[in-house]
Amino acid sequence: MSSGGCSIVWFRRDLRVEDNPALAAGVRSGAVVAVFIWAPEEEGHFYPGRVSRWWLKHSLALLDSSLRSLGTSLITTRSTDTVSSLLDVVKSTGATQLFFNHLYDPLSLVRDHRAKEALTSQGIGVHSFNADLLYEPWEVNDDHGHPFTTFTAFWEKCLTMPYDPESPLLPPMKITSGDVSRCTSDTLVFEDESEKGSNALLARAWSPGWSNADKALATFINGPLLEYSKNRRKADSATTSFLSPHLHFGEVSVRKVFHLVRIKQVLWANEANKAGEESVNLFLKSIGLREYSRYMSFNHPYSHEKPLLGHLKFFPWVVDEGYFKAWRQGRTGYPLVDAGMRELWATGWLHDRIRVVVSSFFVKVLQLPWRWGMKYFWDTLLDADLESDALGWQYISGTLPDGREVDRIDNPQFEGYKFDPNGEYVRRWLPELARLPTEWIHHPWNAPESVLVAAGIELGSNYPRPIVEIDAAKARLEEALSEMWQLEAAARAALENGTDEGLGDSESMPIAFPNDLQMDIDNEPERNNATTVQHYEDQMVPSMASSFFRVEDEEASLDLQNSAADNRAEVPTDLNVYQELRREVVNPGHMQTVQINGILPQFNDSTLILNGENSTAESSSSSSGRGVVPVWSPSASSYSEQFVGEESGIGTSSSYLQRQQQSHQLMNWRRLSQTG
Repeated sequence: MSSGGCSIVWFRRDLRVEDNPALAAGVRSGAVVAVFIWAPEEEGHFYPGRVSRWWLKHSLALLDSSLRSLGTSLITTRSTDTVSSLLDVVKSTGATQLFFNHLYDPLSLVRDHRAKEALTSQGIGVHSFNADLLYEPWEVNDDHGHPFTTFTAFWEKCLTMPYDPESPLLPPMKITSGDVSRCTSDTLVFEDESEKGSNALLARAWSPGWSNADKALATFINGPLLEYSKNRRKADSATTSFLSPHLHFGEVSVRKVFHLVRIKQVLWANEANKAGEESVNLFLKSIGLREYSRYMSFNHPYSHEKPLLGHLKFFPWVVDEGYFKAWRQGRTGYPLVDAGMRELWATGWLHDRIRVVVSSFFVKVLQLPWRWGMKYFWDTLLDADLESDALGWQYISGTLPDGREVDRIDNPQFEGYKFDPNGEYVRRWLPELARLPTEWIHHPWNAPESVLVAAGIELGSNYPRPIVEIDAAKARLEEALSEMWQLEAAARAALENGTDEGLGDSESMPIAFPNDLQMDIDNEPERNNATTVQHYEDQMVPSMASSFFRVEDEEASLDLQNSAADNRAEVPTDLNVYQELRREVVNPGHMQTVQINGILPQFNDSTLILNGENSTAESSSSSSGRGVVPVWSPSASSYSEQFVGEESGIGTSSSYLQRQQQSHQLMNWRRLSQTG
């Protein structure tokens, strides 16, 4: 044990000893104090759900065991203020440096910047690293230095970068422990007595921890990966990687996944194994979507609550808690949807295809607010991931430039025969339909009475009739879209006539989350224009309010026709700007991805004013120059050039907005220097 001059390694969602840049750097610097701070109240509405907390509990236990085998232990702290707790650990251990790995969700970005400010002011050296992505968000831009707005262009850029992602690091051979005699470790409580029974069932199917993540990765690469392209759509079998919870908690690095899969790609290419090459390309695309989710979250920190296409903030969502309850309980009357929701509640898991089915039904058939669905996924998924879930729900809702067509409704009956052709998945999770012939398994309402009687089914009694008829849902969606365009036109006319301050936020009054889930959201506070301060920052921090609240959109004098170039000259005093979006937009199709976090994998931008003279913080990134204020601008290429197809998912092109005569705005989030 070493006394004095030690370094703190701050673990968050990087619960591994292998390929952990912060841990490796801390070990190189000398004695190490490993710390995990549990402050869930800081997450606001996104307090971790039961199954997510169960996973975290076991992952931390295995990490502590691994650290002890290397010579140190994990100090765990229960807190309501992470930054204050870090300062306490520094004081009690005499640490002179802090090492940690980057996160990209809006809350973490603000918290990390506050930590850097607080510790550097105390003379503590702060060093942060990329451990969650192939490339940092600020490294991937178009030819004009602007962030991409479509997945296709983003991923093509990633695959053609002039330098490869860094190779994964080996775990340290030994760790010298810092003096923790005055640093007490709290016993963290992740579950109450009422949750232990349900949580015990999770251990039958899942094995958290970084060493188990390695085993899961090896199993997938040496098995299902080869036929992934052929089997990925089967909802009733283990055809995906099951890596998403391991990736969310950082038990395995995306760089390791990428490098091992690329090795297989080279091997199969040499063998002329076309099926293997196709599978690798599809799987790597899912990795790309996960990268894109962080990219988008970084560049658009309010993407978890605001539509990224301006006109969709006028969509009249149906606020019906009865619909919401029926969807949660798997009582909609559509077997594939109900089977998926019951599996989610029982296991904390859903196949990626089923996630698309149940979320599409939620926003297009029931027309419930997409943020409700995203929040429920957060509460119930083992791999709940804010960035990925936000990308997925925005994609399904049609609120992305390359999302699904906003007027598209998928019929769960047809989706059932596509993803569960023999009905085995439905029978597993809906035992009341187990005796129904395959011919009727996905649409029991059409089955002859004699068939229903023989199967023991009484519609409206032991299994519900459809909560909404598909034809009625289509008609209601058309009416809602018509109303949306009228509201948008009225708002634009008011703005042009000078009778309104602007297009405003997505609702005049925020849609509250249902009370029974305690998911209320706060009213929007008044905007405070932050004073611009120059700082040296090793992780780029997008400008946003230092709270987790939403911010009003724009000043009354804002001219919608201002060019992006005019807006980049200085750091603005308002937070949000609209920019005209060209009408060549997107044709969505189904999303295709391995199950990596959320409905589908996800996306954003980056640069801040830097000042290297007044801080001891160092950068692990090659980016250190002064940057311009980034603005989310449409890609230079036409959206119609994006790849098309039923299986392409995000990035596909749609003619829907081309058919509309209204102008369409891509919502722009300006950056301010974040002072915490």
